[in-house]
Amino acid sequence: MRDQPLIPLIALLAVLVVVLEFASPGIVNANWLGTTLRSAIPLAILAACQTLAMLTGGIDLSVGAVASMAAYLIGTLSPSQGPLVAIVIAVAACAIAGLVNGVGIGVFKVHPLIMTLGMSLVVLGLMSVYQLAMVQQGVHIVDALRFVGSGISFGFLPNSLIVFVPIAVIIVVGLRRTGYGRLLFAIGDNPIAARLAGARVWQVHVALYMLSGILAAIAGMLLSGLNNTATVSLVEQQVLPSVAAAVIGGTSIMGGRGGYAGTIVGALILTVVTTLLNVLEMPEAVKQILFGVIIVVVAAAYTRVSGDS
Repeated sequence: MRDQPLIPLIALLAVLVVVLEFASPGIVNANWLGTTLRSAIPLAILAACQTLAMLTGGIDLSVGAVASMAAYLIGTLSPSQGPLVAIVIAVAACAIAGLVNGVGIGVFKVHPLIMTLGMSLVVLGLMSVYQLAMVQQGVHIVDALRFVGSGISFGFLPNSLIVFVPIAVIIVVGLRRTGYGRLLFAIGDNPIAARLAGARVWQVHVALYMLSGILAAIAGMLLSGLNNTATVSLVEQQVLPSVAAAVIGGTSIMGGRGGYAGTIVGALILTVVTTLLNVLEMPEAVKQILFGVIIVVVAAAYTRVSGDS
């Protein structure tokens, strides 16, 4: 159970699905499966940002603001600039935000929590100013994003799988089979030893947080298409669940241990839990409290099992 507790996680997911079916008989069907996957995919992509950052002992609290920025930029720029140009501008802006995060963390040694939290506030502030300037422009959701984000094919398969499957395969394989992936684990396990071994730790951090910004942009686009809207705070409520999904999936908050396969199952678990809470008519505050408790309890449990403490 130390690195990727997939079997216990899958068992927990199955139990939650059974509980959901008991709570609302007949809810678990092909349509429910498609809806669940469609909702879990943007969360899983955001959780990829957290997984990669946490493997190095960091975290990325800016993903919500950055993802929202991508969605809002595309929504406001596409009518005048065209969808392709708007998407390129949005992804570039998110990559720049990630670059600043990476330089702050890797070069100037700012703690990841402080750096990414500060970046989140900066992005939110800039987008609020931009929103005032674009208030008469309105927001247009690109048809392609609506198709990918909310579309269903073959009765229950979300179109967003077209985007998610390649991303998931690249991350899962890349973490275990590439030199860069091994560097993430090495830095999280012992950054000093990694540096003495010749690893350019600051470059790893810069590349990591730029990648996180790009992944956040993709998640923001999918959520924009899924919800058929774009606001400057569209994805903010997904930050805590994205951390929770990575922690549930077995990625250590101390760094050096974890993987993306478990994170994907963690995102599915949280999506099913959210559905269950909705069926039970629990308020949003209860969900946030529950996710916070999950992070603390699961992180403590994994730390105890792995012997980090």
